[in-house]
Amino acid sequence: MLLKVNHISRYHYDAPVQYALQQIRLTPKERDNQHIINWSVTIEGGHKELSFEDQHNNVVDLISIAPDQQELAIICSGEIELTNSSGVVGRHGGFAPLWLFQRSTALTKPGNKVKELVAKLGGDNDASLERAHALSALVRQHIDFAVGTTHSGTTAEEALIRGEGVCQDHSHAFLSAARLLGYPARYVSGYLMMNDRIDQDATHAWAELYIETLGWVGFDVANGYSPDERYIPVATGLDYYEAAPVSGMRFGDSKEKLSVELQVQQ
Repeated sequence: MLLKVNHISRYHYDAPVQYALQQIRLTPKERDNQHIINWSVTIEGGHKELSFEDQHNNVVDLISIAPDQQELAIICSGEIELTNSSGVVGRHGGFAPLWLFQRSTALTKPGNKVKELVAKLGGDNDASLERAHALSALVRQHIDFAVGTTHSGTTAEEALIRGEGVCQDHSHAFLSAARLLGYPARYVSGYLMMNDRIDQDATHAWAELYIETLGWVGFDVANGYSPDERYIPVATGLDYYEAAPVSGMRFGDSKEKLSVELQVQQ
C-alpha cells in the first residue's frame, strides 16, 4: 500500500518569543515492511540547527525559532510504501540494548492498579504472543477511550485509576504491565490511515513487545488489533517522552496555542 501524508503543526504565541529550541521526531523509520519513497520537513518561522539519530534510531531534527516570532509552523509531507506483516516488525536493532526496554519510567512505573491488572490475566508468566494479545484486550477493557480526560504527563497508573484516556494511556498501561510480565516493551508514535475520515487532528500511538520467536510485534491497544499496512511508525522509545513528535523549551512566559492539520491517504 502506498500512503501519502500531509502534516502541519502550527504554534501561535501571544507575545514575541526571544528564544526556543524544539526536538522533532517526525521522519518515518525505514523498516523491512516500510520504505520511504520521499519525505520532507520544512520549518516556517525558524530553522533547523542540526539532525541526528538517537539511541532508538529515531531521526531527530533540532530546530530553533527566529527571534521575536509569534508563529512557528512544522510542515511534513511524503509518500511511504508499506506491506502488511500482521504487526511483526522483526529483529532488534539500534544502539539501545534489548534489556533496556524492560526498564520502567516515570510514566510507566507499575502501581497497585497495574499489578492488579497483571493478576487478573492469570496463568503462567510466559512471554508468549497469545498472552500479549490477552493483556492488550484486558487493558482496553479497563481504560475507555475518552478525549480530553488525560494529558501528556498522565501515568499508566493514573489512567487505570481514572478508567479512561487516549491511545497514549492505553499504550503506557500496556507497557507497564508487559514489563512486569518480563517482556521488553517500547512506545511507538506514528501515523494511521483511518477508514472513516481523511482529516485528523493528532498523530497516533501504539506499543511493541519483543517476543523471543518473532522479534518485535506491534499492538494497537486503543483499537484492539495489531498494526497493518495502514500504520506508519515514526519514533520509538521507552515511553511518550522519548518518542514525542515535538518536545522542547522556550524562554519567556508567552502562552502557546497549537493547531494541527493532518491527512493520511492511500
